[in-house]
Amino acid sequence: MSSTLNATRVAFIGLGAMGQPMAQHLISAGFDVVGFDLSKDAKIKLADAGGRAAETISDAMVGASFVITMLPNGKIVREALLGENACGGLKQNAVVIDMSSSAPNDTRELGLELASRGLRLVDAPVSGGVKRAVSGTLTIMAGGEDADIEEAEPLLKAVGQQVFRTGPVGSGHAMKAINNFVSGAGVLAAIEGVLLGRAFGLEPATIVDILNSSSGKNNATEVKMKQFILSETFGSGFAIGLMAKDIRIAADLAKTLGLRLDALASTADAWDAAQKALGPSEDHTRIIRYIEDHNLPRKLANSG
Repeated sequence: MSSTLNATRVAFIGLGAMGQPMAQHLISAGFDVVGFDLSKDAKIKLADAGGRAAETISDAMVGASFVITMLPNGKIVREALLGENACGGLKQNAVVIDMSSSAPNDTRELGLELASRGLRLVDAPVSGGVKRAVSGTLTIMAGGEDADIEEAEPLLKAVGQQVFRTGPVGSGHAMKAINNFVSGAGVLAAIEGVLLGRAFGLEPATIVDILNSSSGKNNATEVKMKQFILSETFGSGFAIGLMAKDIRIAADLAKTLGLRLDALASTADAWDAAQKALGPSEDHTRIIRYIEDHNLPRKLANSG
């Protein structure tokens, strides 16, 4: 990496379970990372890794050429960037990279507002969870002008293994919502399939093994059913509230586009109901408890 790139200052806003390892990968790649989080412990951890912690969002952004946001939703991203003119200290023509999951139409509006301030926006949400954030192998879906993505790509490649260009601003967030709809639908299908088989007398572990050797295989059967659901560890690292939010974004987008997608609507309703019943901070794999409580009260894991 060139000395010019090594000197590039990056403001990183949101040092949670995903953001912290991502910021550390940027530090390892030679970027000058100034981070902010509401958690004091998160800021200490960043400093221990070689970054610098700022007391406010505005302080983090002063003199930065890039800003990365890794926050719970688009409303918080917007407030972080525009509240109290936090982005006013950025270098002119700086690139804002929103790696959160946000509503794509809101992202388009944010892009226009940032452009009026002389800033550029790339929406670059990720897939892979905490495990792949730690390993630096995230999949990244980047929306924006090609020149802006090109400029942001060294940062994206520092935290991810694959970077897909999805189209204009907002398209990355649209793709993220679509991905999580398909993922969330797969979780429901896998759990309900196992519950159905168990009710008939099949062993849950055997069902999963056969699915993974057959056309019913999906991400849930491969990396969630035995690992987190049958084992009752429920430790995938992705909250049920975030899954529900992302799938609802996809459902709302469908309505905006005049599409009637019944499977998407029912999947969004199921995840909404589950997160309300269990609490938004619970791991999303714990949705088995909601499904059992409303259909089959016997515990799945103890049967297999």
